[in-house]
Amino acid sequence: MAQREYTKYQQKIISNYYQNLDTMALQRLQELVTELFLADTDKKRQRLWEQAEKAIGKLDIKPAVKKHILESRDVQVLAKNLNEWLTKK
Repeated sequence: MAQREYTKYQQKIISNYYQNLDTMALQRLQELVTELFLADTDKKRQRLWEQAEKAIGKLDIKPAVKKHILESRDVQVLAKNLNEWLTKK
């Protein structure tokens, strides 16, 4: 497949996207924490935790912390860690 030529404008947009990827992931996690607190069915909680796993994967955090959050599936643990990550940003 041939390398694509991007205009300077497109290159800037692509660059900004990757520079702000962690900010977007944190914002998505904030939304997911709210939705998880309000989720009323197990099926919905399962789907939301899968989305949270993807968002956490985009962040540069320790594997042990990721593992603990995803294995416990405790919204309060996720919210506490998210608050810490936001204050470090």
